[in-house]
Amino acid sequence: MPHTKSADKRVRQNERRRLRNKAQRSATRTQVKKFIAAAEAGGRELAEKEFRLAVSAVDKATKAGIFHGNKAARLKASLAARLSRVDAAGSVPTEQ
Repeated sequence: MPHTKSADKRVRQNERRRLRNKAQRSATRTQVKKFIAAAEAGGRELAEKEFRLAVSAVDKATKAGIFHGNKAARLKASLAARLSRVDAAGSVPTEQ
């Protein structure tokens, strides 16, 4: 329990920020999962569209301080590698 008014305000601010960060982190993860599903099932056009949305979501989360820059770079590189394995027919080789 906070002992001062300023500490009480800080608790309220931290809770609001935690919920905002949680929502943005969840939305980013959902977008990444949509790209993975599109890469596995859909054609190249759909995969490219979802890739752009996923990279944008990762960049926005990084700018907001939710992801570390190195994690974002690693994640985007992983997504780009997955996109490059999608051929025009939309199939992804199972072997890596």
